[in-house]
Amino acid sequence: MEKLGMNPVNSCPLTPLGFLERAATAFRGCRSVVYHDVVWTWSQTFRRCLRLASALVSLGVSRGDVVSALLPNVPAMYEMHFGVPMSGAVLNTINTSLDARTVAVLLAHSGAKIVFADPAFLPLLADALHLLPPGGQPTPRVILVEDTYYEEESTTTHELAILTTYEMLLEKGDPEFAWVRPATEWDPMILNYTSGTTSAPKGVVNCHRGIFLITVNSLIDWAVPARPTFLWTLPMFHANGSSFPWGMAMVGGTNICLRRVDAAEVYATIARNGVTHLCASPMVLNVLANAPEGVRRLPAAGNVRVLTGGAQPPAAVLEQAEAVGFQVSHGYGLSETGGLVVSCVWKEEWNKLPAPERARLKARQGVRTPVMAEADILHNETGRSVPRDGSTMGEIVLRGSCVMLGYLNDDKATEAAIREDGWFHTGDIGVMHPDGYLEIRDRSKDVIVSGGDNISSMEVESALYGHPAVNEAAVLARPDESLGEAPCAFVSLKEGSTVTAGELIAWSRECMPHFMVPKTVVFRAELPKTSTGKMKKYVLRDLANEMGPTRGSTEM
Repeated sequence: MEKLGMNPVNSCPLTPLGFLERAATAFRGCRSVVYHDVVWTWSQTFRRCLRLASALVSLGVSRGDVVSALLPNVPAMYEMHFGVPMSGAVLNTINTSLDARTVAVLLAHSGAKIVFADPAFLPLLADALHLLPPGGQPTPRVILVEDTYYEEESTTTHELAILTTYEMLLEKGDPEFAWVRPATEWDPMILNYTSGTTSAPKGVVNCHRGIFLITVNSLIDWAVPARPTFLWTLPMFHANGSSFPWGMAMVGGTNICLRRVDAAEVYATIARNGVTHLCASPMVLNVLANAPEGVRRLPAAGNVRVLTGGAQPPAAVLEQAEAVGFQVSHGYGLSETGGLVVSCVWKEEWNKLPAPERARLKARQGVRTPVMAEADILHNETGRSVPRDGSTMGEIVLRGSCVMLGYLNDDKATEAAIREDGWFHTGDIGVMHPDGYLEIRDRSKDVIVSGGDNISSMEVESALYGHPAVNEAAVLARPDESLGEAPCAFVSLKEGSTVTAGELIAWSRECMPHFMVPKTVVFRAELPKTSTGKMKKYVLRDLANEMGPTRGSTEM
């Protein structure tokens, strides 16, 4: 056997782009993309993506160039996930909720050659291009992705040179184009910037091999059947929709595009299109679970499967969502892993437990998915695995084939994350339960050190979500004269609900250890979040620090 091994036949580079080529044959006449009255088949989507790749090459795009997209979940955004890398380029999807300064930073850092933009974001893009540093790389060319279903709400004018429109570009492309296959499966395919919960986003580079593996992994772990109907409530700019653009091609699914998430529209779209699967951040899940009674209706309980993750889902929100009739699964991943790599694998015997206990178990992140070689929690001081006691905290670490290549042009950050100990260090703090399921307790920078006690802000938040008046909660450290730091809770209330800070603090004393009870409660109509539902804790942290040190319980 020593003479056998790798050869040109068995070493073809892994890439998820081939899923589309297969879908054009296996699911030729099946619906691929639906957006209002627009309906494409898999054969049509394949040819449109070949046209896009061909047209980009004709514009001078070559292997390794970066092409950016500033788009909502419209058909063109779906096609970008195939057409751009089929030209040999690297796809960079930009978070549409960012400000012009940050967009400018990302465009300059990535060196994007072309930007595809939606009409709603042209003013944002125009401002960003004006902020690009003079004397740098050439300004990226702009291609407008028109949307006949978009009703322009802004009267803001912009001075922006448009090269062409998306459909005009496709008309110039070759539907028989021989797409550019990766030279090796380690070739860069995707450039994503971290979500913006910190003030310094980093450019995550994922390769064809990693994206192929995470795509197959996600389908297996979620047990996605052939020909599902998938509703795009998760932004495709968020870790490329957790790899499901490529996954839907692999299983011949129907992609239902949704420009923006509105509870009434989501429920109506589910009923109209027979939606079977969707992904939702805990924020979106909370919106759906607490929609008005007349809106909150599913055609049949248990027929719609929801995958949530990205932020810690409070057990109360999971319980409410399942009460509506959603079948919820929970997982954990990062931009650096291309999708979910830990999931709360459900055990049949848990179905016999009361609803609150089921929700508590489901709120845990779980065990590694099949593609991950290992997942562990290491003690910060010893570097060894923490005991399986559900209380000793350490850093979540991962190793596996879908972990990123590294951060673009940032060796220091890459070395801090991918270390010589053989682990990718996530920066997330968690515990390992006796059954081997891990649970996130915090980001390392969000742990509250109060009088010598380490307090998980997520644990306090999860408890606060259990109050019937609380809609959203974010907990972080505020300086304290005697304890050093003390929990400070920023809270928004459900519509029509009232509760005072004193009442909420008193309620908290009944359901959590006293040292964890917030000393400050600040009410806000809405809490600052990224468009993917993560709290912008750095914004709230600044507000807490500006309030100065606490001396006792505070109402605000």
